[in-house]
This record gives sequence, structure tokens and C-alpha cells, in this order.
Amino acid sequence: MLLEYLEARYPGRSLEGHILYISVQRQPLFHVVDGLMRNDYSIATAHAGLGTLVDSYRTPPGLHRVAEKFGDGLPIGSVLKDREPTGEVVELAAPGEDHDVITSRILWLEGLEEGTNRGGDRDSHDRFIYIHGTGNEASLGSPSSMGCIRMANQDVIRLYEEVPIGALVVVLDN
Repeated sequence: MLLEYLEARYPGRSLEGHILYISVQRQPLFHVVDGLMRNDYSIATAHAGLGTLVDSYRTPPGLHRVAEKFGDGLPIGSVLKDREPTGEVVELAAPGEDHDVITSRILWLEGLEEGTNRGGDRDSHDRFIYIHGTGNEASLGSPSSMGCIRMANQDVIRLYEEVPIGALVVVLDN
């Protein structure tokens, strides 16, 4: 059903290979490969909801692709700032604590829909929208990020290893 919807919404776009589907309403990320579900993961999208403008702290909807990946070989929990390891490794936050840092791996997204998530003040890549690990895994399952898609560290490492650059990512509110 997902592929039929995507074919109707994005006619002419090849939907072969890896597709990451993010449901903002339910907060999972589904990893689909050649039309078959490979895995699903609990995530957290933006606390402020969907949106595309710079400094909105919202998760951009629509079709994206994985443009770049960072974090090869880093230990789990490694903190990344400006896509570079800081040398710090965080322990996971206990419920109620806030270790809101980017950890383990980064998949940097590039919007593919001109005027929606690509170009001007709506550009997902220029907004530094990532799929990344978090030091606050207790926040997963509910909208709590500042625009990125947060994942558990083990999960983002696994996804990072499986998903190639160029993989499609679709963010929908359904």
C-alpha cells in the first residue's frame, strides 16, 4: 500500500532499492527494501510538528534522499558536533534527564521537492536536517526533537550500515 501511495504521489520516481518512510503521526521509521519491509524503528520527530522554514524547529515533510553520512566506526554514544566527533561519549539519559546531543551516526537529508523542502528558506539540507542517534532515547516514540529525526543509537548504527547514500526518505503526517 505504501508503494502504491508513493507511486501516485511521486509519478515517474523510481521506488526501487531502499526507502525510509517516517510517519510523523505514529513516530516510527519503516525501512523498506525493494518493496519489502526490512525493519521498523521508534523515532522522534519535531516537538513543533511539521514545517519547512529555516529556524522553525520543525520536521520537513515530503520526499528527501540521504545525501551524506557521518560517523563511520565511531563508538556507540559518540557525540558529533558540526558532523565531527567531539571525543565525548555520552551515557544514555535516564527518563527525565536531557542529554539532547547528536550521537553515533548522522544521515544528512536533502529535500527533493522544489519549494517544499528544497531551495530558498525551505531547504532541508541547508537546515541541517538529519536522521541521527540521541543521548535521550527516553524521548523516542513522541515528537520531541528540534526538527531532525532522532533514533536509538543501536538502531541508527544498524540503519547507517544498511542504507546507501541516495536512499529515498519520505516524511508524511499519516
